[in-house]
Amino acid sequence: MKIRLVDPAYHHPYYSHSQKLIKDIWIAPLTLTTLAALTPPDIEVKITDENVEPIDFEEDVDLVGVTGMVMHAPRAYEIARRFRERKIPVVMGGPHASSLPLEAKEHVDAVVIGEAENVWEGLIEDFKKGCLKPFYKAESFCSMERLPFPRLDLLHKDAYMTINCVQTTRGCPHQCDFCHVTHFFGKTYRCRPLDEVMEQVKRLEGDFLIFIDDNIAGNRRYAKELFTRLKPLKKKWASQASITLTQDPELLKLASESGCVSLFIGVESLSSENLKDVNKSFNQVHQFGEAIKAFHDHDIFILAGFIFGLDHDDEGVFERTLRFCERNRIELPSFFLLTPLPGTALFQRMESEGRLLHKDWGQYNGAWVVFKPRLMTEETLQRGFNWLWKEGYSWGSIFKRVFHPQQRFITRVLSNIAYRSIAQKMWRGEAYTDPWWKSLTMWATGTSYFTTRRIDSVEQPVSTGTGQRRK
Repeated sequence: MKIRLVDPAYHHPYYSHSQKLIKDIWIAPLTLTTLAALTPPDIEVKITDENVEPIDFEEDVDLVGVTGMVMHAPRAYEIARRFRERKIPVVMGGPHASSLPLEAKEHVDAVVIGEAENVWEGLIEDFKKGCLKPFYKAESFCSMERLPFPRLDLLHKDAYMTINCVQTTRGCPHQCDFCHVTHFFGKTYRCRPLDEVMEQVKRLEGDFLIFIDDNIAGNRRYAKELFTRLKPLKKKWASQASITLTQDPELLKLASESGCVSLFIGVESLSSENLKDVNKSFNQVHQFGEAIKAFHDHDIFILAGFIFGLDHDDEGVFERTLRFCERNRIELPSFFLLTPLPGTALFQRMESEGRLLHKDWGQYNGAWVVFKPRLMTEETLQRGFNWLWKEGYSWGSIFKRVFHPQQRFITRVLSNIAYRSIAQKMWRGEAYTDPWWKSLTMWATGTSYFTTRRIDSVEQPVSTGTGQRRK
């Protein structure tokens, strides 16, 4: 029996200008490598990451598995259609299928809802018997103990920045309204046994790895032990964490000493009202500057996420945010439009208020306006967002953010140069077909595409100072 697992691309990943960006920032996906590890050894299983290689739709295969976040849906459905035309059954899982299983079932033979660990083996047995069920959903969340190590050997190692990816926890202790993580993992925060984590880390080649946790410091006691045990290994690592990490000086110091060189931090907004609205008031705006300085004092590189289009954002939000990033010397600011993902509290609220513009999932990617903002028009929000990417990665802004005495200065400059090339494509509308956006969006939302549109002009947003929506 042969199984092919597929991670869909955005639109078309094989542009010559995209390959270096993939190599520079692309990390190995753990979803399908974990699924491959769960597959019985008597079954031949292979993985295709369409972002780095084409799909062979004529392959001799018995079953196809497709994963997908909201942005993947159009391409995932197309992939399923191509295989099903050859009478090859297709199974789909991931955040989108889990959020809208009835929709997904219209395009595939079976849908896996939620985590696959407790249902994958049973699904395969049903397939062998010729009685594949339409839906598979575990009765409980899987145990984090004795999870198989991902089949990283099935990936094209040279196609990625690194395949050294490890998960230590699942979920997040917070419940932000816009985040898919809380919805997918059922408001849980589970930790793997540290002995198993350390065994996996020690098996990895090289001295750099990425912990793909949505919040690596969500359990401070666990994080302290993890960082303490990492110190003797002398490895460098990156991950995601809440800005509240800086409220525990001992934990922050341990993170740095254990090899932490970079963290994605969800700042989201400079408005306390916005943060309260999306259930993220644990982010204290008046402490942002001090917290960022604490990261810098420990030589931790910051990739900071900001969301635009929240209900208290007016036309001045774009410039205010940019100046904040420059003033606090944030190395890599990343900008996203508020996106109500199906299954989240934000989506339910927007839908009930009649504020969704459409349900073209290909545009639910953090780069296109898909809802009606409160204090500005959709056009103003889109123009401001595009302006911010252009201006934020202008040479002048880069100079203000990175030119100051600190270690790894060259790394900061080179990273900004790479992001500058992304930003130039972004404001011209060209980047929306590049696969780098998936990686960036994963860091921002904790969970993974787009149709191609073009912005023919970019205008600097005009701040009225009134907070009123422009007509």
